[in-house]
Amino acid sequence: MKKIFQWLQKQYTNIYKVIIVLLSIFLLVQLFPRQPGFEYEYQQARPWMYEDLIAPFDFAVLKSDEEIQQERQEVIDDFFPFFSRRTLVGESMTEKFRSTFEQAWEEKYPEDSQPGLMRRTRDLGLSILNHLYSAGIVFLDQEYRSKPAGTVIRVVEDNVARSTVLGSMYTIQEAYIYIISVIEDNADRVDDELLQPLLENALSHNVFYDEELNSRALAVEIDDISPTRGMVQAGEKIISKGEIVSQETYRILESFKAEYQSQTVDAAQQTILYAGQFVLVSISMIVLLLFLYFFRKDVFSDNRKILLILLSVLLLTFLTSLVIKLNTDYLYLVPVCIVPIIIRAFFDNRLALYIHIITIILIGFLIPRSFEFVFIQFVAGIFAILSMASLRRRSQLFITVSLIFATYSAVYFGLSLAHTGSFDNLYWSDFGYFAGGAFLTLFAYPLIFMFERLFGMPTDFSLLELADTNNKLLRNLGLQAPGTFQHSMQVANMSEEAILAIGGNTLLTRTGALYHDIGKMNNPQFFTENQTSEINPHDEISFKESARIIISHVIDGIEMARRNNLPEYIIDFIRTHHGTTTARYFYTMQVKESEDGEVNKADFVYPGPRPFSKETAVVMMADSVEAASRSLARPDEKMINQLVDNIIDTQVEEKQFDNADITFRDITTVKGIFKKMLLNIYHVRVAYPSIG
Repeated sequence: MKKIFQWLQKQYTNIYKVIIVLLSIFLLVQLFPRQPGFEYEYQQARPWMYEDLIAPFDFAVLKSDEEIQQERQEVIDDFFPFFSRRTLVGESMTEKFRSTFEQAWEEKYPEDSQPGLMRRTRDLGLSILNHLYSAGIVFLDQEYRSKPAGTVIRVVEDNVARSTVLGSMYTIQEAYIYIISVIEDNADRVDDELLQPLLENALSHNVFYDEELNSRALAVEIDDISPTRGMVQAGEKIISKGEIVSQETYRILESFKAEYQSQTVDAAQQTILYAGQFVLVSISMIVLLLFLYFFRKDVFSDNRKILLILLSVLLLTFLTSLVIKLNTDYLYLVPVCIVPIIIRAFFDNRLALYIHIITIILIGFLIPRSFEFVFIQFVAGIFAILSMASLRRRSQLFITVSLIFATYSAVYFGLSLAHTGSFDNLYWSDFGYFAGGAFLTLFAYPLIFMFERLFGMPTDFSLLELADTNNKLLRNLGLQAPGTFQHSMQVANMSEEAILAIGGNTLLTRTGALYHDIGKMNNPQFFTENQTSEINPHDEISFKESARIIISHVIDGIEMARRNNLPEYIIDFIRTHHGTTTARYFYTMQVKESEDGEVNKADFVYPGPRPFSKETAVVMMADSVEAASRSLARPDEKMINQLVDNIIDTQVEEKQFDNADITFRDITTVKGIFKKMLLNIYHVRVAYPSIG
């Protein structure tokens, strides 16, 4: 039993993760509709064993797969391909002929003799080019080279398509032959030796097969194929008892079954339906977890973050289900884009988009005409995420709302026209629903605030407020410990540049760096950056007492932060910025002063913990490097390089970064950035190698 409890204790995190995922799947499946199913069994060419079947409602007769495939093939066979004519090609090549002709003529006839011959030769060349480019020099791939000359095509020029036959245009080889034949017919009137190579150099294709236009046009024609043929009216007899189920009757029965099952499913299949829905939702959750496991391990390992994501998805799915039960007309009042906005506030753009896709797919199982809904919400979600890609102001939410409304309207407008080919099915009330749904997205703001407090996780909104130097705590730091405030600003700048280079939350790093030394406000005069005179209070006390005061600024800072309601993710920077390092100066001096040489090192060691993230590790490095750089009397490039290397290498040797997800490559990158910034801060010129 004890081993079981120990195992449960070790696996608590994973067990909790499994429980919240399974609970989410269960709750999501409860929101799915379940109805009884079709009660008739039938086969083609067999008698109908039931009473006369009367249509209880109107329904369309669906075409068979073979019919639809046949119609698709007919559309493909009858499709006239589009070719695009590039007018500028002919103009540019004709102009090229003019210029090269003049140059070639002057070289051959430098005395400007025979002007008549020149004019006839040039005019014949221009006439040939005009004819060829007007008819068209077409580029044909292997498929169209074997087509007969009478094959009908459509040539698009200036957005106007005109039908013609393939044989009315020239291939590049046929154009060469045409040039030779015309020149031979006029050989006694022109300089054929000069003209022929110039014309051949002036040939280029100006008619090309338009792959994009053909794909689009063919897709439109195929999409226009109706999946139904005819209607069965309510009250109309479908089949009589004992009647043989013919091919046509079978198709009608299949259509009736499809329509009936879209409305109801039988009670016997309800369990199976429930199981199927459970599998679909489970697969969606598994796909989400796999994405987090392989691409966002930091999120996967944190159950708080997973719970926040699942709660967001669950709340929106519940809201959508509730609206559908009330009235499907109000579907677009649901602020679906609120989920990617919330996820973006806590995480990044990629994760926000992925969660948005999972959410709209789950909602798509609940609603009619799910494709249009999913497409509209997918596009709107992308624009919402892009509008918050660089989140720096809360007012950006209003820009996001405007973009969501514009996207809803534009996609709805396009889908309506594409489906109906007219403006008759556009309803202004739908635009009102879009505006309402977009406006309700503003509820993301209080939800973000609520989740922030509930899960203790940072968002750019709160970090921007905390990083404001007019904040009361930072203003007091500037007044009571101005040197420390300036030090913190430099550390913030250095840390932000470093974390940007190695990948991390720049705003969190900057904000944490600003607050990391607030504990020094209790005894500002004991820290060298705040000493403005030659009086040093450390001279009046023991080295052990000095170390205690210096080390206590960490504990003082934590207490001060909690009194001022700073969040834990900021307090983490305060408690870790010295890790478990030693107040080395005072420890060394105490060892020298001690007669027996025995000193309790624990009195000179910071309480820790060590940094446990990239952000806290970078702030620790920046804090140590920036503070030590102030002790350099006349800093130069060599001294700064040695200082940075020695300090950070010592921290690595002391295993201060073993708990942080930072690599040696990251540390090397951070060193380079710190060196460069310190050189700029102290206006040190880089020593260039001598020449010669």
